[in-house]
Amino acid sequence: MSRKLRALARLVRLPAALTVIGDSLTGAAAAGRLHTPRTWALPVASVCLYWAGMALNDYADRDLDAVERPERPIPSGSVSPGEALTVATGLTAAGVGVAALAGGRRTALVATTLAATVWAYDLVLKPTPLAPLGMAVNRGLDVLLGAGDRTCAAALPAAAMAVHTFGVTALSRGEVHGTSPAAAAGALACTLTGAATAAYPARTAPATTRGSVGEVAAGAFAGSYAAAVGLAQGRALNEPSAEHAREATGVGIRGMIPLQAALLSRYGAVGTACALAVGAPVAAKGSKAVSVT
Repeated sequence: MSRKLRALARLVRLPAALTVIGDSLTGAAAAGRLHTPRTWALPVASVCLYWAGMALNDYADRDLDAVERPERPIPSGSVSPGEALTVATGLTAAGVGVAALAGGRRTALVATTLAATVWAYDLVLKPTPLAPLGMAVNRGLDVLLGAGDRTCAAALPAAAMAVHTFGVTALSRGEVHGTSPAAAAGALACTLTGAATAAYPARTAPATTRGSVGEVAAGAFAGSYAAAVGLAQGRALNEPSAEHAREATGVGIRGMIPLQAALLSRYGAVGTACALAVGAPVAAKGSKAVSVT
């Protein structure tokens, strides 16, 4: 990989894209649309919009990063601000375009709204107390992306992912100067809420999986998610240092995969959940080479 490609991979947090693939699939499973062929193109739209947000994040934070994180691509000189903005714009257009082609008018509307909230978060909300809420809305919309015209059916998994994201984002604000016990406790409460939601049986799950494979798989994935993310957040609660905040944030981002797997299992998509879960160790390994935070 060339130096420029490596810098671009760091700019968009390349391995973190694995954490958004399950969003639209979860929404589709909840809405009964997982077997629609075009649904499987929607994770591509999610990845494009996620990468766009990461590039835009570094563009917006370039002056702050020059002081606090000079190793990042823009302050280190590996990527220019103009290049980062171009990448963000191009990926945003690609994400909305793929969503429109794969899901039609309703999905295009959700994708456009998601793109707008991503840009609003990075350019306006991030320095404010509304940042965790803004990021939570982004993640919830990404789940609804897969629901087509049945967005209400995907409201619960969208809320579960949004709650988790709220906690992780609130904790991430202490990555440089340390967090607070209140922020760590709040993040832990969000994790436990997400796990409980994912493990609770869904009335809409197929009869062949309700009360058996689906529930067992949902419980197992939810338990592994709560254990991994909760332990890291517990360490931040016990000692709210910047190091523990960074660790808990990274674990929380990667923890979205088992949470998505639990939610997919909740709606009977156990095979898809297991396939998605393979991405968790890949994301963990990839984050050693390219940071996800």
